[in-house]
Amino acid sequence: MELMSHLALVLTACLADALFGDPVYRLHPIRLLGACSIRWEKTLFAVGLDGFIGGILHWLLVVGAALLAWWSIHQLLATWLLWGYPWAAWAWDAFIAYSLLCLHDLLAHGRRVLVNLADLPEARRQVAMLVGRDTERLDRGAVVRATIESLSENLTDGVLTPLWALCLFGLPGLILVKAVSSLDSMVGYNNQRYRRFGWAAARSDDLIHWLPARLSVPLIVLAAFLLRLHPRLALDAARRWRGMLASPNSGWSEAACAGALRVRLIGPISYQGKIVNEAFLGDEDWPADLEARHLEQALRLILVCSVLALTFGIGLVFIVH
Repeated sequence: MELMSHLALVLTACLADALFGDPVYRLHPIRLLGACSIRWEKTLFAVGLDGFIGGILHWLLVVGAALLAWWSIHQLLATWLLWGYPWAAWAWDAFIAYSLLCLHDLLAHGRRVLVNLADLPEARRQVAMLVGRDTERLDRGAVVRATIESLSENLTDGVLTPLWALCLFGLPGLILVKAVSSLDSMVGYNNQRYRRFGWAAARSDDLIHWLPARLSVPLIVLAAFLLRLHPRLALDAARRWRGMLASPNSGWSEAACAGALRVRLIGPISYQGKIVNEAFLGDEDWPADLEARHLEQALRLILVCSVLALTFGIGLVFIVH
């Protein structure tokens, strides 16, 4: 019974995400996580806890609050069993799981860039919602490169890690992963304010994505084989260029996707008008002036990878439960 309930939870959440995308409502868990993070950050900074200890407390308070909020409502609804509502707690879990998965929205953002490539200013505006770099002067090829980079990076932290955490550890695992990722995006920066305070968030984010990032490579290789792309180049590219990115994890899926598509990624990147990178990821013989067809291939590659990841995740459900 526990196996079937957990399997139904995973499949329901994934199906709802595929059909409807991320639900928009005021009390969305990610919004609440963000508000909780900001509140505790202000409180801890106000009492002088702005270093490593404060950062660890901040991590414990935000992650603990997320898990406690879910568990409290789950337990409250579970007591409805006495009144004939055995489905209430399960439905709550399914809705939260659906709210925390985001494959649909990742692909939807990519498609919006694709359909607007003929209108370069609009394409730049759309890609600005995916990346943090300057986008005002990107040409069409750079817009496509930036979009593929975002899709490939987010394959790990936006799709694989949350999905497999849900399959392996249930909803608490998914909540933990999303809370850690949210904290990293808010305080995990290497600047004067967060270098020490955000250390716990940044290092825990690196840790939870470490294995999924490396498992993304065989997944991309298999997807490339099924799509008749370049599986051997995907494997070779991950080996050769995975270290080009500052993150210890993002380079694996991005390099593998570049090889699978046989394209060069990254290239000139600027932040606030300052050039921070000019090197390309990929072989010099591969194209860097990318077109719509490259983005179409990337979207199909990410979709197939996600289907394969779900298949693998279902296998994990049967193994664990």
